[in-house]
Amino acid sequence: MDSSTQSCKVVVCDADTGEVLHQGRAAHPDGTEVSPEAWWRALLEAGAGLLEHTDAIAVAGQQHGLVALDGAGRPVRDALLWNDTRSARSAADLVADLGGPEKWAQAVGTVPVAAITVAKLRWLAEHEPHLADRTDRVLLPHDWLTWRLCGGPGSGAEAVTDRGDASGTGYWSPAEGAYRRDLLALAFGGRVPELPRVLRPNEAAGRTPHGALVAAGTGDNMGAALGLGIQPGDVVISLGTSGTAFALSEHPTGDPTGAVAGFADATGRFLPLVCTLNAARVLSSTARMLGIALDDLDPLAREAEPGAAGLVLLPYLGGERTPNLPEAAGSLMGMRKANMHPPNLARAAVEGMLCNMADALDRLRAQDVSARRVLIIGGAAKAPVVGEIAAEIFGTPVTVPEPGEYVALGAARQAAWALAGTPEPPHWPLAAARQVPVPADGSAGRRIREGYAQARSLVYG
Repeated sequence: MDSSTQSCKVVVCDADTGEVLHQGRAAHPDGTEVSPEAWWRALLEAGAGLLEHTDAIAVAGQQHGLVALDGAGRPVRDALLWNDTRSARSAADLVADLGGPEKWAQAVGTVPVAAITVAKLRWLAEHEPHLADRTDRVLLPHDWLTWRLCGGPGSGAEAVTDRGDASGTGYWSPAEGAYRRDLLALAFGGRVPELPRVLRPNEAAGRTPHGALVAAGTGDNMGAALGLGIQPGDVVISLGTSGTAFALSEHPTGDPTGAVAGFADATGRFLPLVCTLNAARVLSSTARMLGIALDDLDPLAREAEPGAAGLVLLPYLGGERTPNLPEAAGSLMGMRKANMHPPNLARAAVEGMLCNMADALDRLRAQDVSARRVLIIGGAAKAPVVGEIAAEIFGTPVTVPEPGEYVALGAARQAAWALAGTPEPPHWPLAAARQVPVPADGSAGRRIREGYAQARSLVYG
């Protein structure tokens, strides 16, 4: 299962081969705070007629969301999601309280920003102290769904998590493999609520009432990495609601600038990651602005030349996480009478989204992460023009796997792994992929990035 920001996707796979046998989907409510019960209802709807007939289940969920529970296991408020930016000031205060970003990078591999759970705990303690006082336990979205699958409150089921999702909280250290309860107390006004036990990658959390094995689960980015079976030298650019760039690493990372989050992965290794708030929404919002269907954006963008005749879109439509601009708005720069045509705007949207991700890729490279090949997944990757422009802007060969639910596939692969009890996950072949080479003349990509950087400096310095 992939319990994402927008929906719950379920895939049922053959445990030996990875062949997808069935699929289901149900929508989640919109917004940046959501009742966890809505996720549970969506899971049951998406998995109707499927859950009772599987041997093992795992959930990969949206990272960082704050699920605060009382002593009876009931949410004290709606969950604050990763894309809720009201905790930006709390994050900045936390960074200062510990002595600066370097201290956080050393402690947990990640410098708090608005998205990170530890910042949301500080916000809750400062703005809703009466609810913070009632908080007995803190879970992440995937932890909560895993717990519900195993019986939930009153069942005696243990609340658990995995190292991948735990590494996105800001109070679990990938390098130490342990919680930093001192940082939890720092964030939560001295309170130290109960935290889920961190399972080994192939360890089971329990069983459903129907007897299916429930695996540890993980975060959505870790699920995608597992579903794609990435290797060292691969960088994944995921263009969903958010945009992420991540890679497999044998060693933990700690970026004092805060741009690269030093996460763990779902296999016992590490997953340095850069996250932006804006990706596929840049294209869907531009299509809406142009009064066209999203599928029509691809052919329209192809009518424009590289560089969109000087139009540059800074795609910070909902604030931004990398760069850390939580209060920012999008900007359309370089408008002239001669270039204000729909094809140029369509092309500028694609280029702006990908320039933001190219900056993310540069941040990974600065942490000595190899990027011999880039894989592009997510809703925005379905438009062929995205892969083509990406190869141009990234200056790296691009692989675009066939559209698929790779987060859910990764969760299914983890479930098969827990079922098998083997040291490594089962080998599932990757579906067919489209290869996009780097253009022979890379000057267009360089010009696009230079124009983007100049526009950003004019607005944000």
